[in-house]
Amino acid sequence: FARHLVAPKPGDVFMTSAPMAFTFGLGITLLFPLRFGAAAATIEQATPEKMLECIAKHGVTHLGTAPTAYKTMLSNGPVRPEPVEGLSSPSAEKHKGSPSISSGRTALDEALQTLRTCISAGEHLPEATWRAWKDRTGIAIIDGIGSTEMMHIFISAAGEDIRPGSTGKAVPGYTATLLDADGNPLDDGIGRLAVKGPTGCRYLDDERQRDYVQNGWNVTGDTYRKDADGYFWYLARSDDMIVSSGYNIGAPEVESALLAHPAVAECAVIGVPCPERGQKVKAFVVLAEGQAASAELVAELQRHAKEAIAPYKYPREIEFVDSLPRTATGKLRRSELRQRQSPQAA
Repeated sequence: FARHLVAPKPGDVFMTSAPMAFTFGLGITLLFPLRFGAAAATIEQATPEKMLECIAKHGVTHLGTAPTAYKTMLSNGPVRPEPVEGLSSPSAEKHKGSPSISSGRTALDEALQTLRTCISAGEHLPEATWRAWKDRTGIAIIDGIGSTEMMHIFISAAGEDIRPGSTGKAVPGYTATLLDADGNPLDDGIGRLAVKGPTGCRYLDDERQRDYVQNGWNVTGDTYRKDADGYFWYLARSDDMIVSSGYNIGAPEVESALLAHPAVAECAVIGVPCPERGQKVKAFVVLAEGQAASAELVAELQRHAKEAIAPYKYPREIEFVDSLPRTATGKLRRSELRQRQSPQAA
């Protein structure tokens, strides 16, 4: 992954918000710098604000973090009144003369002086976040999926090969496919993601070996769609698929639609029990600054979702919350949201 998609050079500096206990963090903090003669900048509390400070201070060239962090960085405020002249980043020319930038650099502008590559992993990268980051910084985020068992990212795309919203294709050295319910490979369509490659994991005398490795394929537990060009499009964790009135609905697709609305800062979608449909789509929404919860906004978000995706996928229930539960790497904890649902709420 690092050699083919990131192309690091001696003297580069890596940084990530992921702990080294996770292979995303282990690769970026330790393995990639050692392999390519680069360095790593580490930070104890890797909040988006502190990461921006660290990038500017240590000249970080390659950043790896979660989609939520990239979205938060976009709203970072000014750090000092200084003209933009001399700012060397992919977005420098674009922002010259812009009132919001010329009146003072932001912490993001400071970071962009050295930042060259941005990598996203840990959860699905919404197309809206990818486009907002590209428009603001000029940097195309490299999305990817990996696993502890496979050591690091095995599906990704970089540069002009990126298709926003898609995870990408198999990284050189790996083979990826989709499996149907019987474990047979599919040429395209929707199925369970499976991968083979030079890395892997073996559980000793453990039933997880039978679940994870099937006919030589490492089955990740993710449901994907593969198009005719070989690109993989994330739908959901296989155990997170929402089945409503017989339709399979991927939570990330609904989330991406909601995130494209300016009133939404963050959101998470789950399926909750419904006597008529089996399950119905429920969205937990963190509002953007200055927005207020109301029945009118619920209706507006539902209309927006119906226009953006297939109407049957829209969230029939929306709950406004102050924050969403996440893991140490920024991944949504949907299981916790499901546990919150009482029989009365469902």
